[in-house]
Amino acid sequence: MTPAARHRAVLSALAATIAALAPATPVQATTTPAPSPRFGPCPESIPAPAAPAQVECGSLSVPLDWERPDGEHIRIAVSRVRASGPPEERRGILLVNPGGPGGPGLAYAVTKRAKLPESVRRAYDVIGFDPRGTGQSAPADCGPMGGLFDRPGPEPVPSGRAVEKAHLDSLRRMADDCAAGVGDALAHLSTTQTARDMDAIRSTLGERRIGFLGISYGSYLGAAYAALFPQYVGRMVLDSVVGPWQWYDFDLRQSRALLRQRDVFFTWVARHEQRFGLGGSAGQVRSAYRRARQELAARPVDGIGPAEFDRAVYRSLGRTERWEDLAAGIHAYLHDGSTELLRPAAPFDGAASRTYESANRVVKCADGPGPTPGRVTADLRRLRRLDPHPIVTGIEASACSYWHHIPTQNTRLGSPEVPPVLLIASEHDPVTPVEGARQLRKRLPGSRLVTLHDDYSHGVFASRGNSCVDGAAAAYLVDGTVPSTDVHCVGPGLPGLRVPSE
Repeated sequence: MTPAARHRAVLSALAATIAALAPATPVQATTTPAPSPRFGPCPESIPAPAAPAQVECGSLSVPLDWERPDGEHIRIAVSRVRASGPPEERRGILLVNPGGPGGPGLAYAVTKRAKLPESVRRAYDVIGFDPRGTGQSAPADCGPMGGLFDRPGPEPVPSGRAVEKAHLDSLRRMADDCAAGVGDALAHLSTTQTARDMDAIRSTLGERRIGFLGISYGSYLGAAYAALFPQYVGRMVLDSVVGPWQWYDFDLRQSRALLRQRDVFFTWVARHEQRFGLGGSAGQVRSAYRRARQELAARPVDGIGPAEFDRAVYRSLGRTERWEDLAAGIHAYLHDGSTELLRPAAPFDGAASRTYESANRVVKCADGPGPTPGRVTADLRRLRRLDPHPIVTGIEASACSYWHHIPTQNTRLGSPEVPPVLLIASEHDPVTPVEGARQLRKRLPGSRLVTLHDDYSHGVFASRGNSCVDGAAAAYLVDGTVPSTDVHCVGPGLPGLRVPSE
């Protein structure tokens, strides 16, 4: 029996006993499906949607390993906001995923739905869920992760053989910590297994097809679902697309794109010398940036060192609305020693962040073979030749060098049998470079690419406020309108400055 056939057999057995979804409870491993599941109240952490809409939450029991349906089970937390329109306007369910890997999605049914065009809200029950390993769905716990949460953290860009060895040792310890903390689940918190969980949600809700909106890693998850279940794909929007590469190769592409974006940022800051005081040329701004980083490396301030500085830069470069705070933060540190604007909004070592960082590595390393330690070192040296201070924060798959479970193949993505899919990309997105969308489209025949030109941010549909993008996606989701050709939309260009509050 093929894996897909086994999956269908499991769903048939579940369908006989599952009519809806159970209220979410603390995650516990179980060996039998939950009795009489149903939707119920959500945890207090889930925001309430705008009236009159209501959000419901529940959980679904699924096999930890879909190849062993009679083995250990875990619970997947699910949320739902029903369509606001009349029955004749309803188009089914729209599962949404915010990205990661590692990002929980229970609250996303509320937060993303609020930004969707009204026609989409009227047509779809929006379904959020915490993918396995995240949030309330058997959350991964890699413990100290080889010192990842130490503050200040060690220099993330090693220079010299001794420091390179220490870096590899930290990756080995991270892999060991994940193996100890996640245990037998290590091999099963993969994108493929999560895609099967998605189909269990579809089947449980009695839907013939699935609508799906995946952002960033969500695009990778959607492509994996399309590979497994093309016959169940309804209308699928993949926004800010992760390309069909091994995770480590994708991470390296992202690191190079971030260097290009940082150069754009330096030029933008220089244009606003009067506001930021970091120099009137890109070169002068670069010098100020390097001075701030070097001084923090020599003398960290209140737990902020080079690793924390790089994380702030990584977070800011992907969203142009954060550029002003980053430039102001560099200025504040250089002129009065303040690191307030370089700190994360939530504690990096908080519970939610620990789960995210754990799930991120576990999923990436479960999705395909990792690099060798020698390649990791060689690639870091290549990046340093491009720039002495590259941004390596997003090269998470380097931990897969020492992983305790080595997958035998990469995640399958796309299918020639899938209906037309709508891909969306920002022309200068450094987090998921546009080339990823172009490459994935080759695995999704009949798909169309909507490009927001002259835009520099990550996340486009129902995020950038662009009527061209939002209109094309809404027409596709609601009416099934597939553009005759790729769509080219005019973006906002580089950001302006906020007006200071009085």
